[in-house]
Amino acid sequence: MNRILCSSGAFIGKANNNDYTLLKEYAPKLDCDGFELMMSSSWYPILDEVIANVKSYGLTIPVIHSQKSLGEALCGMTTTFSEGRFHDRVMTPEEDSETFFRGTERFRLNLKLAQKLGAEKMVLHLWNGTVSDKNIEKNVERFGAWKLLADKAGVELLVENVICNTYDPLKNVDLVAKTYPDAGFVYDTKMAEFHGQTMRIFSPEYEYIVKEGRIRHLHINDYGGGYMDWGHMQVLPIGAGHIDFEGFFTKLGEYGYSGDFTVESTALAKDGTVDFDMLNECFRKIGEFKKRFL
Repeated sequence: MNRILCSSGAFIGKANNNDYTLLKEYAPKLDCDGFELMMSSSWYPILDEVIANVKSYGLTIPVIHSQKSLGEALCGMTTTFSEGRFHDRVMTPEEDSETFFRGTERFRLNLKLAQKLGAEKMVLHLWNGTVSDKNIEKNVERFGAWKLLADKAGVELLVENVICNTYDPLKNVDLVAKTYPDAGFVYDTKMAEFHGQTMRIFSPEYEYIVKEGRIRHLHINDYGGGYMDWGHMQVLPIGAGHIDFEGFFTKLGEYGYSGDFTVESTALAKDGTVDFDMLNECFRKIGEFKKRFL
């Protein structure tokens, strides 16, 4: 496949009120092969309207990115802020059950979006937010229930190597991979570089994930900060950070990667303007890199 996609999150966000109808206006300005549509929490009350309108645009949308905070419903923990600091607390069984139930209902709506738009894959942040991966074993255990729902819906649920505040992404991905031998993953270069792990996926410890073809999708973004540098979280375009894309794509070619690529680089300014030239340059650069797969 090796299609080059653009994340709707690159140009739809708070600055334009998460207005999904902008897809129709902006899509012709983007030289990509399709889109990865990111679910917004503001769409839940109008989901049927979103589905009907987006379908009418006639776009190629092979991937849905589920609402980012879904994974927080899996961990059985919550965080409160008082006296100038965060405090973690294990939920009561009643709180945990209710949170997991509500999270699963939201997950079903994300699946509905994927099914109705004909998406083949859906990206999941299995851990996310302040609690993040503090209780990762519980997240992984409950992932099985959501994976089963996705399998029955004909949508491949992919776990992303999102940043962590307790362990590290590859440690967590490895845990998921060994718990669910048929689970697939999204590998995000920015998320990996945040933890100094961009090339570590090819190390003897983790290369089985690539060798077995379990990396099913890629998010190609740059990163300009240091190790776990929380002050530099911006999703940068290729070349604006320090990721070794030449080395990364060369290794991908050696392992015969056959999936697609999504660009998520932030193109939406605070005033609502979109840098289409920047996104198109990212697509062009990935097109040059992917030639080594042919």
